[in-house]
Amino acid sequence: MSIDLTENSITKEVQSTFDGCHDARTREVFVALVRHLHDFTREVRLTGEEWFTAMDFLERVGKITTATRQEYVLLSDILGLSVLVDLINDQSRPSATDSTLLGPFYVEGRPTAPNGADISAGIVSGMPLFFTGRVVGPAGDPIPGARVDTWHSDGDGLYDVQQAERLHGHLAMRALLTTDGEGRFWYRSIAPRYYPVPTDGPCGEIIRAAGRSPMRPEHIHFRFHAEGYDPLITMLFRGDDPYLAGDAVFGVKRSLVVDFVQHEPGTAPDGTVVDEPFQTVDWTFTLSPSTG
Repeated sequence: MSIDLTENSITKEVQSTFDGCHDARTREVFVALVRHLHDFTREVRLTGEEWFTAMDFLERVGKITTATRQEYVLLSDILGLSVLVDLINDQSRPSATDSTLLGPFYVEGRPTAPNGADISAGIVSGMPLFFTGRVVGPAGDPIPGARVDTWHSDGDGLYDVQQAERLHGHLAMRALLTTDGEGRFWYRSIAPRYYPVPTDGPCGEIIRAAGRSPMRPEHIHFRFHAEGYDPLITMLFRGDDPYLAGDAVFGVKRSLVVDFVQHEPGTAPDGTVVDEPFQTVDWTFTLSPSTG
């Protein structure tokens, strides 16, 4: 290894340390990372104080991250990296439902629920929401047995994991369902609401420094897995939401904007009688056959 490196010679020296990588992709990624990171540092003439601030920032991102609060995912989201990765890797056919980012509030240990269940668990109050969905292939043929993850905020724009103390650790407004023989799934919950991404941590400092809005439009998340089909991560956005054109994490796609239909008290899609106003959403999701 060389000594007395200069501002310009150090980059190739660091890159050469990856020459012994057994995996070609690992070498490719790290050589490119070093090149861009060093070029960025030279371009902005990064100071020692700014470097220390960056290291402190990343440390704080790690410290605030938990199993239910993914601050690193949020950092990726607000910098547009999450959506960029999705756009680069979206190999779905034109007939398939568009994908978008996972978001920081997905939870692996979500409860399993039968179709028709109230996934709000009766814990959170808000306007009733009845969702009916169908999962099909490109030709419109139903996909039975598809696993459907769904999760969303409450009527105040908060997810269950953001109010764990009030909910005594219970999960709500999220579930894993399975489509029936006709590819259908349905559930009852409460209508979500637009909300700000968490700004009480390090990512909030970036948002405030940039003078950006932290708001996300009203939406419902979905994650699909079905044998013989590519997985799909997507979400549906309320069509008349005031923040559609200014999503803090850049996730809105026109094809995913749908009607959240408002109803007066009466009979819901599942046949139950509701004595207060409620909303319905009905949507068909199309998966791409797996090529692997």
